[in-house]
Amino acid sequence: MNKNILEKIAVAAKERVKSAEKSFPLNEIKKTALELSQSTNFPFEKVLCDKDISFICECKKASPSKGIISKDFPYLDIAKEYERAGAAAISVLTEPLWFQGEDRFLSDIAKTVSLPCLRKDFTVDEYMIYEAKILGASAILLICAITDTAQLHNYIKICDTLGISALVEAHDESEINSALKAGARIIGVNNRNLKDFTVDISNSERLRKYVPSDILFVAESGIKTPEDIERLRAANINGVLIGETLMRADNKKAMLDKLRGDE
Repeated sequence: MNKNILEKIAVAAKERVKSAEKSFPLNEIKKTALELSQSTNFPFEKVLCDKDISFICECKKASPSKGIISKDFPYLDIAKEYERAGAAAISVLTEPLWFQGEDRFLSDIAKTVSLPCLRKDFTVDEYMIYEAKILGASAILLICAITDTAQLHNYIKICDTLGISALVEAHDESEINSALKAGARIIGVNNRNLKDFTVDISNSERLRKYVPSDILFVAESGIKTPEDIERLRAANINGVLIGETLMRADNKKAMLDKLRGDE
């Protein structure tokens, strides 16, 4: 997606929040979320601490750049297949307009599998963090390109009070610095250039040196082959988030085995 689309998605997300607040005000959703278990086990972070690279496998029906990826989208079957295949976590798109996501995809998957789930959406308001907790998410996505350092810091603090993790996404060195200043414990580097759609996994390799070793590092976008995984292993990447490559695979376990190098 280009920057213009990113901004449009962010504006639409703000409108979604305004609409949701009419029937479920902030003070009520906050109270409901805080009444849920506040376990500080942070399972999403734990699975990224494995000795080998961890696979975050994505349930995604569509995207702005690729259009419809899965027309029928049997999301529960996909999630269960990921679990059987040995995924560390599942990323679930809930953005409705450009990705055709739905909140129920996340809540249903979180109830069905034992893996930690990431709510993949465009967080533009604290409301969405409380929403994610209620939907069963173990983690949310925060995007530096649409969130300033002060907001990131505030959102991470809210996540901590709820016992959920924040995957803070950056694309360049300045965004890495913003994420670190905000107190990010997990930084995801997007290999997709938001300006021209190009994808280059060397972006993760290049930016790895700017992230301290005690901060978890996730590579996102454009990861398609066992050779890509080997490069990222060599760069001491903790985890990879893979969407389209797995979504288009008829046999997701076989594809995950191939990527791992288990074939």
